Amino acid sequence: MRMTIGQLADRTGVPASAIRYWERHGLLPAPERQGGQRRYVPEDAERIKVLRKCQQAGLTLVEIGELQQDQPRRQAMMRAKVVEIEQRMLDLEHAHQLLTHALQCSEEDIVKCPKFRAQMATWETNGPKG
Repeated sequence: MRMTIGQLADRTGVPASAIRYWERHGLLPAPERQGGQRRYVPEDAERIKVLRKCQQAGLTLVEIGELQQDQPRRQAMMRAKVVEIEQRMLDLEHAHQLLTHALQCSEEDIVKCPKFRAQMATWETNGPKG
């Protein structure tokens, strides 16, 4: 079943302008044309879902393009991105711990709280992964 760009946009929740943009930049293959109109197959909707998930995960369009390159380039980009994401996860975990503690802490200034200061010292000792 072939779809128009409007149908594909409705199915994926991605504006037609974004679909055309991704096509121009090689992130989506050029679709067949029928009577001058783009016609898409269901696999195109799946590819768009992957592109959206990659964007939500923080990959740039350049990085998403790297996913479609040869194995060595793709592997290098993915290794670097995994390290970046792991650091971001650690930073988010620390922020979560800080906010959770601050909600329960009786100290007027959280920086003066001995428990919080001890936790920060632990974060500094463990340092960033890499």
